[in-house]
Amino acid sequence: MNRRLGIATVAIATLVLLAGCIAPLQTANGDSPSGDAQRTISTSGSGEVSAEADRAVVTVAVTARADSAEEARSTVAAAASEMREALRAAGVDDDAVTTASYGVRPIVEAPRESGEREVTGYEAVHAYRIETTPDAAGTVVDTAVGNGATEVYGVSFTLADETRTELRERALERAMDAARDDADAIASAADLTVTGVQSASTSGGYAPAYEVRETAADSGAGGVPTQFEGGSVTVTANVDVTFTAEE
Repeated sequence: MNRRLGIATVAIATLVLLAGCIAPLQTANGDSPSGDAQRTISTSGSGEVSAEADRAVVTVAVTARADSAEEARSTVAAAASEMREALRAAGVDDDAVTTASYGVRPIVEAPRESGEREVTGYEAVHAYRIETTPDAAGTVVDTAVGNGATEVYGVSFTLADETRTELRERALERAMDAARDDADAIASAADLTVTGVQSASTSGGYAPAYEVRETAADSGAGGVPTQFEGGSVTVTANVDVTFTAEE
C-alpha cells in the first residue's frame, strides 16, 4: 500500500541560565574538565509523521437472552461458534480474533408494588476484537453480523506495530532536529557554539484516524455491503534536550 507521509515540526526553547546581558550561560551542576562553569541550553522539540491507516479493529458482540443462565450461555456459545467459522471462511485468521469481554448477568425488573425486585431472565454477552485491513473491515462487519453477531461496538483505524515503530523513529528524528535548530539559534545569539547533548528525554504517541461506533444494520440478502474509509493516522514525538555549549 502506498503510504503518504507528511511531516511537521515545531520547537520551543528556553535558556537554562542567563545571568545578565554580558554574563556567560552556565548551570549550577559543577565545572567542566577545563575548570570553567559548564554552559548549557535547554530546548524542547516536537515532530509528527502522518500515514494512511493500515490496520482496522472491529469490535462485535454475540448476545442472547433466555429464562436461565445456562440457556443464555449455550445460545451465545453456539452463535459465537457460527460466527468464528464464517470469519475463517472469509479469510480471517484465528489469531486475529480475540475475546474483548464476556459476561452472563441476570435481568432484573424494577421493584413492583410489593417492593421486591424480580429476576425475569438472563443475558449472555461475548464480545470479540477482530483485527483486519481497512479494505476488509466492511466485509468483516457484514460476515459477523450475518452469522451470529448482534452488535457492532465500534470500528477503529490505526497502524500495525511495525509501521508505528517506523513512523515514531521518523517523528523523533524531526523532533531532535527542531530542538537542535533552536539550540543553535540561541547559542549564536549568545556568541556560543553547541558542542553536544548533556541529556534528552522523550514522550508522545499515536491515535486512531477515527472511530465509528454504531449498531450494524441488516446485511442480509440484497443489502448494500458495509464500507469504510480508513483515513490517516498521525504519530507524534516530543523531546526535551539539554545541550552543552562553549564560546
